[in-house]
Amino acid sequence: MAGTPGTSPADRAREAAVDAALGKLDLDAKARLLSGQDMWSLPALPEIGLESIVMSDGPIGVRGVRWTADDPSVALPSPTALAATWDPELARRAGTLLAQEARRKGVHVLLAPTVNLHRSPLGGRHFEAYSEDPCLTGLIGAGYVRGVQSGGVGTTVKHFVANDAETDRFTVDNLVSARALRELYLAPFEFIVENAHPWGIMTAYNTVNGTTMTEHRYLVNEVLRGEWGFDGYNVSDWMAARSTAGAIEGGLDVAMPGPQTVYGEALAQAVRDGKVEEAVVDGAVRNVLRLAARVGALESADPAVTELPGTVDGIALAREIARRAFVLVKNDNQALPLKPGTVALTGAAARDARVLGGGSATVFPARIVSPLDGLTAALPEGTLSYAVGADPNTELAVADKGFALRAVCRDAEGQVIGTGSAPNGQIQWMGSDLPEGVTHDRLHTVELTGTFTPRETGLHTFGAKGTGHFTLTVDGTTHYDDLQGPADDSDPFEAFFGAPVPRATAELTAGEPVEVSLTHTYALPEGFPFEVVAFALAHLEPQRDADELIAEAVEAARAADTAVVVVATTDRVESEGYDRKDLTLPGRQDELVRAVAAANPNTVVVVNSGSPVELPWRHEVAAVLLSWFPGQEGGAALADVLTGAYEPGGRLPTTWGSLSDAPVTQVVPEGGELPYTEDVFIGYRAWEKQGRTPSYPFGHGLGYTEWTYESVEVDGTTATIRLRNSGERAGREVVQLYLAPTEPGPDRPARRLAGFAGVEAAPGETREAVVEIPRRAFEVWDEATNSWSFVKGSYEIQVSRSITDRRLTATINV
Repeated sequence: MAGTPGTSPADRAREAAVDAALGKLDLDAKARLLSGQDMWSLPALPEIGLESIVMSDGPIGVRGVRWTADDPSVALPSPTALAATWDPELARRAGTLLAQEARRKGVHVLLAPTVNLHRSPLGGRHFEAYSEDPCLTGLIGAGYVRGVQSGGVGTTVKHFVANDAETDRFTVDNLVSARALRELYLAPFEFIVENAHPWGIMTAYNTVNGTTMTEHRYLVNEVLRGEWGFDGYNVSDWMAARSTAGAIEGGLDVAMPGPQTVYGEALAQAVRDGKVEEAVVDGAVRNVLRLAARVGALESADPAVTELPGTVDGIALAREIARRAFVLVKNDNQALPLKPGTVALTGAAARDARVLGGGSATVFPARIVSPLDGLTAALPEGTLSYAVGADPNTELAVADKGFALRAVCRDAEGQVIGTGSAPNGQIQWMGSDLPEGVTHDRLHTVELTGTFTPRETGLHTFGAKGTGHFTLTVDGTTHYDDLQGPADDSDPFEAFFGAPVPRATAELTAGEPVEVSLTHTYALPEGFPFEVVAFALAHLEPQRDADELIAEAVEAARAADTAVVVVATTDRVESEGYDRKDLTLPGRQDELVRAVAAANPNTVVVVNSGSPVELPWRHEVAAVLLSWFPGQEGGAALADVLTGAYEPGGRLPTTWGSLSDAPVTQVVPEGGELPYTEDVFIGYRAWEKQGRTPSYPFGHGLGYTEWTYESVEVDGTTATIRLRNSGERAGREVVQLYLAPTEPGPDRPARRLAGFAGVEAAPGETREAVVEIPRRAFEVWDEATNSWSFVKGSYEIQVSRSITDRRLTATINV
């Protein structure tokens, strides 16, 4: 593929151009190139024909350099959803679309994919990673990287390594055995480097075994670059780099963001003082110039991709991924697809869809199709009713529906120096991303002002998100005029990810607009490394009596042929910046499901979360469908699946169960350290070792047809499985192959995923699935020799529909 290290004449020509460009740079220019010039880019060096390299957050879309709904992006389903498709080719297509989006926004490098593992279900950012299993993670991640880079855009595989929780993420020292590192946490990175050749890696905030990752010479220089042959660039997570000499000697090429970093002038001075060899700096610069050459940002070099892929329909692909990601974990009496008749739809997330997780993965789609929108369009007129039922959103959120706002910028004398649009109540202007005529030097206040037209009558709550001085006025009354401090000063991104604070209440009438204003006095926290204006106007609708809401939903469900309940997590449950405290659904949603199910035995529950939640009512309902965070077309895809236009195609990429049964739950460090005491036993490996039964096992998922597994033949390490669609409609099956040593012993998992393949067939048709078992499936990491050890012996090949649903077996001796 494009970008395979140094094999083709084009690769050699690019390398020659890189060397020539490097030879023209003085020390100061080199050091400057390794330091972000702002939040998202590296400086241009016109003297060598180098343009500024622009990076952007992913992984579900390409936000670009502007954090605003003014600059919309396609929003695909979450990474857990993409992994639930068990389809690396679909991941490649997703990557191809994102490269198209990146080029549209002038972005050279996408800061994705995230290939950390679901070590514990309490990880708050797991929606942004793929799976608990390194094999599935590696295959999906490699497909994604191939797709993005086929479009001439670089990837940055993150977060290297063991960045598996959010608590104290800047300071935690994760203590991980060499074996667990190699067999689990490093494994997806190794597979992707070997098979997809990413152009970038991002090193994490955390420390591993006593060394912070931005200075981890062994894992970066010896393992990543040395053993694996990685030749891309290595960038810090934002604000992760702490030491000039330590970072450059530890293999960190780029310190982001800028302009204040440990590189730049500090790095040049370290060379002059004899603390760092200039040859080490040259190595880092060469990696950055190689990246520039590959993405077409170095004038003297041909880019790695000269023929771009065809145009991808983003809306159609978002809808396809969503429906193929939905996992039907229960379907009693063929409750799905929906039968003709009336449908009572319930749930706050059915109306106000939650399509993505919180934090740096946020993008702003031009449109969002909610479940209510999708079902209204798909079902016959007059057959659908809607009730809120139970609203888990009891905290303020960024002002959105009903608000018409603009931003007014003033100087210290109160003079207007510029205005900007505000599609919602959030302002996040980074670096030079300011309204025309506004500079950080002159900016004193930003006022979000406009009108709010309520959709409900009652007591509305308003507030502010961010730190600093705020003045809040609603309907002519100033309710707050004071400083608002950070809730937690250990995280420099509190203004971005912290919770809004309520500051005012007002009785308002539905349909009657009122004036609202939130003025923020601009002041950067001391020592903050980049210029940013970040705050938000927040709002909460009137909180109706929960008993009344549930009673309304029950009444509607009792009168309908089918009840569909959409339950969901919130931004305060699943987001970057913090871990989860439990796995329960917020608010009274569990109570809502039980009440509706008692009123209508034909109740279907749609679970709108990015990672596992407890489902204590699962035995009381007819069907349970997991929709993950389904992206902007989630509601349309949901209608496709519920009506039977398409079958749900997903299989679980991670185990779902109760917190009390979960084998690995420790995510909070003690004394700054977090020991991975479970070693190589996470996910299904740990559930099996401890003899615990989850709610739904890894790999589980139902479709709308049946499959008969007829035979398996093994030739060397290649398994050929023959299976037949024995149901009544076309479908897709994911054939999973697990490898089980005959005598695993206490220190090896009972079985592990070795590979998988998808097949499609019409009713009655037979298909063959071919799965090649890789050598690594037979190896363990030997800590005594610090090397891989091939374990000879007898193994059972288990052809399965999930980790617990084995259909065929065969024995192999190696």
